[in-house]
Amino acid sequence: MFPATPDKTTARTPRQRRILAQIAVTVCLAAPAASAFSQEQAQPESQVQVQPAPARGIDYSVKVDAPGPLDDLLEENLDLVRWQGNPRLDLDQLQRLVKAAPEQAKTLIATEGYYSPKVSAGLDTSGGKPVARITVDPGQPVLVGDVELVLKGFEPVGVDSTPYDAADLRNRWALPVGRRFRQADWEGAKRNLLRQVMMARYPRAQLVESSAIVDPDMRRALLKVVLDSGPEARFGELRIEGLKRYSRTIVSNLNRIRPGQEYNEAALQAFQARLQDTGYFSTVEVSADMSAALSEDIDAMTDDQKAIPRPPVANPAILPVLVRVTENKQKNVDVGLGYSTNTGARAQLNYDDLDVFGLRMKSNVITEQKRQTARADFYFPTTEKGYNDSFGAGFERNDLRGEVTNVATVAGRRAWGSPLLERSLTLEYLSERRMVEGVETRRSQSVPLTFSWTKRALDNLVLPTKGYVLNAQFGGAVLPVLTDERFLRASTRFINYRPLGASSNLIVRAEAGVLASRDKAGVPSTFLFRAGGDQSVRGYGYQELGVREGDAIVGGRYLLTGSVEYQYWFKPPWGVAVFYDAGNAADKFKDLKPESGYGLGARWRSPVGPINVDIAYGQALKKARLHFSLGFTF
Repeated sequence: MFPATPDKTTARTPRQRRILAQIAVTVCLAAPAASAFSQEQAQPESQVQVQPAPARGIDYSVKVDAPGPLDDLLEENLDLVRWQGNPRLDLDQLQRLVKAAPEQAKTLIATEGYYSPKVSAGLDTSGGKPVARITVDPGQPVLVGDVELVLKGFEPVGVDSTPYDAADLRNRWALPVGRRFRQADWEGAKRNLLRQVMMARYPRAQLVESSAIVDPDMRRALLKVVLDSGPEARFGELRIEGLKRYSRTIVSNLNRIRPGQEYNEAALQAFQARLQDTGYFSTVEVSADMSAALSEDIDAMTDDQKAIPRPPVANPAILPVLVRVTENKQKNVDVGLGYSTNTGARAQLNYDDLDVFGLRMKSNVITEQKRQTARADFYFPTTEKGYNDSFGAGFERNDLRGEVTNVATVAGRRAWGSPLLERSLTLEYLSERRMVEGVETRRSQSVPLTFSWTKRALDNLVLPTKGYVLNAQFGGAVLPVLTDERFLRASTRFINYRPLGASSNLIVRAEAGVLASRDKAGVPSTFLFRAGGDQSVRGYGYQELGVREGDAIVGGRYLLTGSVEYQYWFKPPWGVAVFYDAGNAADKFKDLKPESGYGLGARWRSPVGPINVDIAYGQALKKARLHFSLGFTF
């Protein structure tokens, strides 16, 4: 058995040592190995008979008979395959390539853990086109027999430092005992081990030794990895580069990292994500300044430089948090056109200003066939405790199912949390003018306070395939101040994604709501409930299900809807769906008689979210309706 050497694989026999010495060269195969043809060219001119190159190289094919992924490995890397179509290759040179193929194949196959393969190669010239045949019997693979993981320098530093969980690190080693020893897995396991350590507490960790001793006769590999932690690292002060127009507090208030906190890459990434979400910056880079933990390159120093005494690297090393930003332009105007099967054709104008007396302003005007809105909101910089405060005003006109409403609002809002758990508290004043043909025009006002809570547990926030989203809202207007009718309101929405295999999944959706008031007439219509449309009960028009009043459909006190959808992805990102929806809105719970819709749909997982096109049949209406939607509502 040969001794372990850093980053090498050793074997017991001369032939095995030769194979393993070639692995480092042949794994990448950046250029063809030296062939008989190239060696012949390298000989002195006096020993080689110079002949003119043939006008056309020999046309041949290669047939590789090898199990599993070995077939692709050889077809992609053998010189015999790569020389196909070369106009300078003649029959003699082809025969030399065929003769050299078994040895090259054995070297390649060894990278997959097979160190005793049987490989044969031959050239069949009986037909009009020569065929080179490679046959491989890989034999039994070499398995990992033992793993020795040596950790150096992971002792606690300071009274508040905890011991490193070395047992957990060993448990997460990616190439355990009994696994087939593949060169790619071996390299990947070492990278993953080092990456896990560098992500938290020890960013300057490094592999100081790694070896694999392969015994082909015993079909086992003995692995050894020596990992040095380097100095423990802690975060230091915050440094900001690139700010010119905007306040430093925009960055510093979002910093949850405190001086003295143990280094953690996830904390840096979370800080960067928060800054990117502000809208103030086109690029954001958050990192730790590693210069305090870098050891100098001794080999690159002159003798005089090496003679200069230097203090040791501090342990723990203090790493300043470095933020580099590129600011967005202060003012931005966007114009857009669109169409929705819910509200029809749409034209939209957005105007944003990132610095209006130190606040960010977002405003828009939207004109749709069934709805028109205008709104402006002003946002304060996020506070040190993570609160996002804003205030604004808006106007909205809706023309839905014979009911026309004009609503003016002034609101103040506090939001906090993360995209995975959002919470908000909104206080607003609403003034509404409601018109229904054949019914007296009614005006109402209200000052409701609403709390909203949203929990997301999804594998992907844009293109989810697994997990759920739950939203709950509770609020009302309970004080007789600028309020015509006091009320309480509660609602919840839920959507669940459940995989049913590699190419299919199930989506379950539900929504419920209830409003309590002495008289419904004084409650603004925006707090009542309707159903129907792309994100509700398909097969019915937008907000078509509700309470009949004269010739109009208006909102009710109660809401209950549900949906089940099966999706099959026949050629990702393309898929098809079948679905069944049911639900309704009513003024009395006993009148909540669900109307059903069902149909087929096409799906496309676009870069901006899932695009859905559905044909749904509304059972109560006895007709089909086309629905188009992008993404999901929450």
